[in-house]
Amino acid sequence: MTITKEMTIQEIVSQHPETVRTFFKHGLMCVGCAAARFESLEQGARAHGIDVDELVADLNETVEQQQVES
Repeated sequence: MTITKEMTIQEIVSQHPETVRTFFKHGLMCVGCAAARFESLEQGARAHGIDVDELVADLNETVEQQQVES
């Protein structure tokens, strides 16, 4: 599964808990906030001034690394 900027933050974290550190690394600390349930990754990143394309790339890299290690 590929993470996209259209996915909700909660959807990403619930399916891939290993991504929490990646969110924090990019300064997106709202992985558990109420908006994470309905806000897309793109909306959350833009609201916090985060480069969404870079974040998506890093999230997908994190998921890929986890799959290799499993």
